[in-house]
Amino acid sequence: MRRQVIHSKIHNATVTDANLNYIGSITIDKDLIEKANLWPGEKVLVVSNTSGARLETYVIEGEAGKGCICMNGAAAHLIKPGEVIIIMAFALTKKPIKPTFILVDEKNKFVKSL
Repeated sequence: MRRQVIHSKIHNATVTDANLNYIGSITIDKDLIEKANLWPGEKVLVVSNTSGARLETYVIEGEAGKGCICMNGAAAHLIKPGEVIIIMAFALTKKPIKPTFILVDEKNKFVKSL
């Protein structure tokens, strides 16, 4: 049996922008993508600690070092700039895995691994 388990999480990220006219996804600073062990194009669950909204979308790589977390397309109706979110990715596996969890500050700069 394979189980779906969390493999990556960016905790306490602040949404910096929202772009309704984009075709969808969440843009994430390249540095955070790498630290959290995410891939561009990977499906993620985004949960707002501010509003309680939850949605699934996919990762787009943003410019490194800018702290960008941008909700694109229809997701921008649900989660707005200034909201604090958690971004999670999951994997199907037959064995337990060690997930990569990172904490960021209010400017989306890496603070520490959790």
